[in-house]
Amino acid sequence: MSEPQGVELTGPVHERYDEILTPEALGFLAALQREFGGRRNELLRKRAERQEELARGGTLDFLPDTASVRHDGSWRVAKPAPGLEDRRVEITGPTDRKMTINALNSGAKVWLADFEDANTPLWENMVGGQLNLRDALDRTIDFETGGKSYRLKPDEELATIVVRPRGWHLDEKHVLVDGERMSGSLFDFGLYFFHCARRQLDKGKGPYFYLPKMESHLEARLWNDVFNLAQDLLEIPRGTIRATVLIETIPAAFEMEEILYELRDHSAGLNAGRWDYLFSVIKKFRARGRQFLLPERNAITMTAPFMRAYTELLVRTCHKRGAHAIGGMAAFIPSRRDEEVNKAAFEKVRADKTRESGDGFDGSWVAHPDLVPLCREIFDGVLGERPNQLDRLREEVSVAASDLLAVDKTPGEITEAGLRNNISVGLQYIATWLGGNGAVAIFNLMEDAATAEISRSQIWQWIHNDVNLAEGPKITKDLVERTIDEELAKIRESYGDAFDEERFADARALFTEVALADDYADFLTLPAYERMP
Repeated sequence: MSEPQGVELTGPVHERYDEILTPEALGFLAALQREFGGRRNELLRKRAERQEELARGGTLDFLPDTASVRHDGSWRVAKPAPGLEDRRVEITGPTDRKMTINALNSGAKVWLADFEDANTPLWENMVGGQLNLRDALDRTIDFETGGKSYRLKPDEELATIVVRPRGWHLDEKHVLVDGERMSGSLFDFGLYFFHCARRQLDKGKGPYFYLPKMESHLEARLWNDVFNLAQDLLEIPRGTIRATVLIETIPAAFEMEEILYELRDHSAGLNAGRWDYLFSVIKKFRARGRQFLLPERNAITMTAPFMRAYTELLVRTCHKRGAHAIGGMAAFIPSRRDEEVNKAAFEKVRADKTRESGDGFDGSWVAHPDLVPLCREIFDGVLGERPNQLDRLREEVSVAASDLLAVDKTPGEITEAGLRNNISVGLQYIATWLGGNGAVAIFNLMEDAATAEISRSQIWQWIHNDVNLAEGPKITKDLVERTIDEELAKIRESYGDAFDEERFADARALFTEVALADDYADFLTLPAYERMP
C-alpha cells in the first residue's frame, strides 16, 4: 500500500484493507488532522484547566458570555434530514458484521453504528467496521454462523445509519501524520465520510453522525468546522451532514443551546447519554466531599432530582430550537431461560420509555432487537402518525444551575452488594474489552465502557472521601483489594473452562490501577488502549 507524504500506517494490513486505506482516503485524513489537530489539543487542555478549577472549589453555571445565544429566540437548527424525520426507536451497537445486519434489520428507525463506547478500538475493529458499513450500503454484506445465514432486508425496511466516532480525547495510534498520532475522532469520521457519504446520498439519505463526550460549545464549533472542510473537499454541499450530540458530560449540560447553535446548519438534535453523564458527574466533582457523593450505581434512577432537571432541560432546549430530543438507553438483554427476569425487566423498560415519551422525547435507544417493538409501541402511543413531537415546547420547564448540581438530593445507599457489583462488572467488562469486544452482556444488561467508568470512578470517590458502607466498614484500598480477590474467584468459578487467566489478570491490574491509584485517570480507555496491540 502506498501512503501519502507525511502519513505512516503502523497497524497490520489485512485482507481488503487496501479498499479502505487508499492513498486518497489517507490523504483526506491527513488534511483533516493537519487542519484541526492543533485546535483539538488546545480544547483538551481547556478541559484540564476546567477540571483544575473544579478541584479548587469552582462550580459550573450557564455561561454569561453566550447569554445572547440563549436569549435570541429567532434561530433554529436545520430541518430534519431524510431518514431522520422519525426517530422513535433507535438501536445501538458495534459495527461487527453480525450486528450490522441485525441492527439494520431490527425494525428500528435508526442504527447508531458505534466506533466508540460499545466498541473496542482494536485496529481490526476500526478498519473492519468501516468495511462492514460500506458493504452494507453496497448490499454485499452477509454473515453465517452455526448454520444460520444473515442477509439484509429490502432497503426501505432498513434503519438509517448514524455513525458514532470516538471522542476528542482518543488517538488512533496506528496512523501517524507528520510523526504524530492522529485524532481517533477524525479517523473514524473521515474514513466513513470519504467512502460512504456519496453512497448514502445515492440512497436518498446523508452521512449522519452521533458526537460523544463533548464538554463545551467550542468543541461543537470544531466539529462544525470539520464538517465544512470535509464537505468542501469532496464537493458535497455544506449542511448535508447532520449530527446529534450526546449530552453525556455535566459541563455540556450547561451549554446545550450553544452546542446546538454552533452546529445549527448540521444539527440533528441532542441525546440524553445518561450513563456517561453519571460518570461525568462523579469525575468532575470526585474530590468535593458529600455534596457530590452519589449512592451506588444501581440505586440511581432517572427520577433523581438532578437527572430529572437534566432531561427536562434537554427536551425544552431541543424543541425550542426545532431539534430532536432523543432519550437514553434501555440496556436490558432478554433471557432465553428466565421469564420472571424478563417480566420484571420489561416492566422497568416500559416505565422508562413511558416517562420519556410523556416528557416530550422524540425517540429513545435500545440495545437489543427484542426491545425494539416495546419501545416503538410506547412511542407510537404518543406520536401516532406524527414523526416526532417537536411541537411540544415544554415552555413550563425552568431549570437553574443549582438544579443540575443537586447531586446530594439523590436517594440511595452505598452497600457491600453495590461495591461488589461495581467490582464484578468492572472486571468482567474490562477483560472482555481487552479481548476485542466492547459491548458485553453482564447480568442481563448490555454494558459498554460507561458502566466500567462509573464502577471504578465510584470506588475511587468512595475511598478518597472516607465513605462507609451501609453495613458499617469504611471503604479503604485494603477492603477493595480483598473484595476484588473474592469477586474474581466467583467469576472464575462461574466462567469455568471459559475463564481466561491471563486476560483477567490484565483486567485486575487495570481495574486496580484506575480505581485505587492516588491520581485519577480521566478515562480508563486511555491506559487500556496502550495495553492492546
